Amino acid sequence: MRLAEVTQLISTDIRRALIGIGVTGLSVARFLQSQGREFDVYDSRDNPPGLDVFKKEFPGVQVHLGALEDGDLCGYSEVILSPGIDPKNSWVQSALQAGVKVFGDIELFAQAVDKPVIAITGSNAKSTVTSLVAEMAKAEGFNVGVGGNLGTAALDLLEENVDLYVLELSSFQLELVGSLAPVAACVLNLSADHMDRYASMLEYHAAKQRIYKKAERLIFNREDELTQPLVQDGQTSLSFGLDNPDINDFGLRQLSGETWLVRGHHPLIAADDVALKGSHNHANVLAAMALAEAVGISESAMKKVAREFAGLPHRCQLVSRHMSVQWIDDSKATNVGAVVAALEGLGLGKNIVLIAGGQAKGQKFDELKSLIKAHVKQLVLIGQDADKLASVLQDCAPILFAVSMDAAVQVAAQSSQAGDIVLLSPACASFDMFNGYEHRGNEFARAVEALV
Repeated sequence: MRLAEVTQLISTDIRRALIGIGVTGLSVARFLQSQGREFDVYDSRDNPPGLDVFKKEFPGVQVHLGALEDGDLCGYSEVILSPGIDPKNSWVQSALQAGVKVFGDIELFAQAVDKPVIAITGSNAKSTVTSLVAEMAKAEGFNVGVGGNLGTAALDLLEENVDLYVLELSSFQLELVGSLAPVAACVLNLSADHMDRYASMLEYHAAKQRIYKKAERLIFNREDELTQPLVQDGQTSLSFGLDNPDINDFGLRQLSGETWLVRGHHPLIAADDVALKGSHNHANVLAAMALAEAVGISESAMKKVAREFAGLPHRCQLVSRHMSVQWIDDSKATNVGAVVAALEGLGLGKNIVLIAGGQAKGQKFDELKSLIKAHVKQLVLIGQDADKLASVLQDCAPILFAVSMDAAVQVAAQSSQAGDIVLLSPACASFDMFNGYEHRGNEFARAVEALV
């Protein structure tokens, strides 16, 4: 029997199941089809969004809908999970116990990619840093594939003419990765998030740390000990932070009365020249520079982007200056750590009216107490778990409740004066009232515009 016939026999002997129809599921299906690999599809929902599109694009694929039970997947060789599906589900565990290989789309990407990869994770600022690094690479003249948890699914990025991949990765995506070997990887920060999926911070921390496993250069936040990697043979590490750095690290220094972003003692750019404002964004730019340096991006390209990149929608985005009040949309702040970063970066005494609330995702809000006492003059609470926030924060600032985003903006307008900031930074998920954080931010901007 010839080698090609043996390969074909082995390929057809492998039974694969793709679990979850959605953006990621479609990208996996396209990739498998392009490789000539057969697969079945399962989705626990009876009528998942995108089902019609899937059936039209893959008419020959068998689709199983409805709840999965233990043993349903045990006849397969490989099971590919969409990241929203918890591997701790009993029907996934039964497949693992039966010897089925279970992995996700990023593992498929890692096995297929043949160009350098920069990988970025963290509880907050992933999208901002991913976008900064991608823009720096483009400024250097690289053809960049950018996506993952941000924008385009990783497998849809695979092209022959790409020079560099820059991936934002969530903890969900990292849970089932074993082969990813980035030229540089970074955990930006770590604070409690997705506690409705993880049993503890230790479990969440372990998922994030998987990004470092096979990376060449490990970039971490020296002001957040939970981001620090265990460096193995053949790996090097670099840190960033908002303090004076060691000789090879990235940080801030005072030079001639000005704050500068530096690498060791070498000045890179004055903090006032960085387009993204707030100390938290200085940290983001430093992290991006450390990652960009790992693939040979020049200092001039880094500085050009630092001066010009104004940020992403819904991430501390200025949407209006109405009546000398700054209205800032930070709807992407779906956890406590993101709100901490925003308050630390924007707070100047009690100058903030904070709109917060939504679905708490099992989080605790005690970490917000000191910052709200220091910077928030009025707290406006919305959403399903507004009472949970109020019970924790009741002694930190005056609290008002609103039943809608329009009502919240009206209350905030009445509570603010010239020089203040009205900040939408919810610390919660949005799906109790909105279709997602983008919808929430857009509704905030619309309501602010209606004030005029």
